[in-house]
Amino acid sequence: MIRKILSSKEPSLRQKSRPVTKIDKKVSQLIADLKDTLRVQKDPEGVGLAAPQIGKNIRVFICNYKGFKRVIANPEILQIKEGKLHSAKGTSGKKEILEGCLSLPNYYGPLVRAGEVTVKYLDESGKNLTETFTGFNAQIILHEIDHLNGVLFLDRLFEQKKPLYKVEGNEWEEVDLP
Repeated sequence: MIRKILSSKEPSLRQKSRPVTKIDKKVSQLIADLKDTLRVQKDPEGVGLAAPQIGKNIRVFICNYKGFKRVIANPEILQIKEGKLHSAKGTSGKKEILEGCLSLPNYYGPLVRAGEVTVKYLDESGKNLTETFTGFNAQIILHEIDHLNGVLFLDRLFEQKKPLYKVEGNEWEEVDLP
């Protein structure tokens, strides 16, 4: 079922989510709802969606970006490496990626996140996995884990003293952080 995505102003998005005890029918239905809801997001298009964003404060999120598809429950970060990402120009170094959020559509900010993260998690069948994610996939994973911890990308922008931009059509305007 397609669910409403909560606005970034919703207080429940600031709460730490509780762990999944097991992948049962309720959790499987929640995962299906996350997939349905993310699939229909077109303007802007989303690459990940966490359960708190649809009003369920449990530690589950999904990712879906160009063949990178994951269902992740109870993620535990084992290692973060700053790593070097390759920029579009072929030079290496830390790269800012314009990050946005479906709970604050059409707002973006240039964030630097770790280039590599290793995470232990449960998949949608309840199997324990450990996987290392790199580049943009690592950014997606870290963004969604932040949601499970009650942290929004706006908080990261504020920490890094980076600007926030609002996009309307082809126009980009710098706006104040709320």
